[in-house]
Amino acid sequence: MSKGRVLVVEDDPDIGNMLKIYFTGQGYDIEVVTRGQTALQTVQQKMPQLIVLDINLPDTDGYTVCSTLRTNTRTKHVPIIFLTEKDDRSDRIAGLELGADDYITKPFDIEELRLRIANSIRASERMGLTDPRSGLPSGRLIEDELRDMMRREKWAYADLRIVEFEPFKDKYGFVAGDEVLRFTAMLISDVVDQHGDPKDFIGHPGGDTFALITAVDRLEVLVSTVRKRFNEEVKSHYSFLDREKGGMIVDDGQGEKRVPLMSIAIGTVTSEERKFFDIREVTEAAAEARRQDQRRSRPAPPAQAQPRDK
Repeated sequence: MSKGRVLVVEDDPDIGNMLKIYFTGQGYDIEVVTRGQTALQTVQQKMPQLIVLDINLPDTDGYTVCSTLRTNTRTKHVPIIFLTEKDDRSDRIAGLELGADDYITKPFDIEELRLRIANSIRASERMGLTDPRSGLPSGRLIEDELRDMMRREKWAYADLRIVEFEPFKDKYGFVAGDEVLRFTAMLISDVVDQHGDPKDFIGHPGGDTFALITAVDRLEVLVSTVRKRFNEEVKSHYSFLDREKGGMIVDDGQGEKRVPLMSIAIGTVTSEERKFFDIREVTEAAAEARRQDQRRSRPAPPAQAQPRDK
């Protein structure tokens, strides 16, 4: 199992290759990019659990990249370790003021960097800040965003859940299940990038459930696009035979039964529906709306064969 997903932003190919080889051998999923703009795009497409960020980049500087990440609701939680040749106190302070979590100078001890990365990822997971499978905000970060949301005059919240996820995981295994969770996180992020706003928030409370905070006027297009794309693209996680059959045959201990392909159920609430007094009211209302959506979309049971007249 991977120890974490790390994005390295380093324009020196020798250092970048060395870090990729070393940390891959240590059990991390490592991606190396050489430009700041590429890093910003990569973070949106493949949410890392930590970023190692060089300050001196060919197209921009690490400070600008850090500032951009920290002002985006969907990336402001990702830990950042600055990597630089500079060893000036003012540079360290500038990075920390922008929201960097740590700072290490070249030439560096790779074992020290490994420990800093490991400690930072563990601390984030231990505090319930991110889900280790999706890399999305979890726990307290979601609650903080919900409280901020309710201070606004207008807002919209969506509760999204993968239907039939557990039977899929039982058949295909937890690794395939984790891949579906990462796929779902990236799909929602991609839809928000295309149709949403940097202020929109995506969270992963845990298990097969995701959360989305957006504006009322963007809610419908975001929800409909996520639903359409998920229900089509999730098919790629099944075997050819299951895709062709439109579902799986599973044994629940009482005999074999057919389970349909995964789909996504979505419940939404907005500030325009009624007045909410706390975040628990919001999440309960959205969860109930999601259950109703799931019941409406549940396929009808197969027709029973009629006995023949003798």
